[in-house]
Amino acid sequence: MSATGPLAGIKVVEFGQNLAGPYCGQILAFLGAEVVKVERPEGDDARKWGPPFVEGDATGFIALNRGKKSITCDLADPAQREALIERIGAADIFVHNLRADVPAKFGFDGPALTRRFPRLIYADLGAFGHAGPWKDRPGYEPIIQAVAGLISLNGDPTGPEARIGVSIIDLSTGMWTAIGVLAALARRTATGQGSLVNTSLFESGLMWASNHVAGWSVTGKMPPRQGTGHPSLTPYQAFECSDGPLMICPGNDRLWRKFAEALGHPEWPDEERFRTNVQRSERRELLLGMIADIMKEHPRAHWAAKLDALGVPNGPLNSVPQVMELAQVAALAMFVQPYAGSNALFHGLPLSIDGERAGGMEKAPKIGEHNGKA
Repeated sequence: MSATGPLAGIKVVEFGQNLAGPYCGQILAFLGAEVVKVERPEGDDARKWGPPFVEGDATGFIALNRGKKSITCDLADPAQREALIERIGAADIFVHNLRADVPAKFGFDGPALTRRFPRLIYADLGAFGHAGPWKDRPGYEPIIQAVAGLISLNGDPTGPEARIGVSIIDLSTGMWTAIGVLAALARRTATGQGSLVNTSLFESGLMWASNHVAGWSVTGKMPPRQGTGHPSLTPYQAFECSDGPLMICPGNDRLWRKFAEALGHPEWPDEERFRTNVQRSERRELLLGMIADIMKEHPRAHWAAKLDALGVPNGPLNSVPQVMELAQVAALAMFVQPYAGSNALFHGLPLSIDGERAGGMEKAPKIGEHNGKA
């Protein structure tokens, strides 16, 4: 957003690296805050996570650091370290996802700074959380997905175990941190008091697994991996058509009745074996096999037309190039090309306020570009 965005006038210091911390900072920047990114003299490691590169920086780095200023700080230098602490104290918000032992080692841990600067909102984004025997343990996204049980839950049940998506833990933790920061900012407006906000990759992983935890805690059992399906709803998954898979989600008995009508079997919902979701789930393999035999007879367009006419949610399993060809994507104008001479597309936030998307043509700063200026 522009300098008149909802967070205009809010000053943020972000000592973020890699993905999660920088994404929190970018959310705040796109909402109008002034975000000063602090980097080691050699820069954020993610600058080198390529190819591809644009103007010398990896596209993954650019994607999460647009709209910020960059300064460098050598924490081994006492003068630079004290200058950083004073800068943090003059800001509204400090966000970091440094290794757990670094802030205390260099004198800017959360308890110390929130005592020294009572109005400061201090956001500490860790790997495994701020309490417990693993609070100082380092962790990256794939490790968190493994330890939090997510890899065991996903993918084709007949194939290798699968991760749930590139960087979903990192990005969701950045979002949770931004939510916590905004809540703390609202409370400070009312009370004048800052806050210490703690988030972690592991807690985000546990949140993504929470539905499975709830089911297991009641039944003592874990459902098999579902591929595109759902552990509790039947049918609710992709079915192979003659030209590829179509995701179909009749998420209640009313939609199930309409889906059965589209399949040419309006009698199924009235049969005792398929009347309710519980009954359908008890006969999951039978019912899914019956549906699959019918779906494969026609292409996706045939089924989509029938399902759309009846109001049954559905959609093809697209590749990224196919996604970018959709008229709906073009209409939302979520992606921009901020770099002249490059076709690289970068995102705005998936939200608009008063019709204006948060995030536009901002670029990412170069290492230390704003030393002595910010």
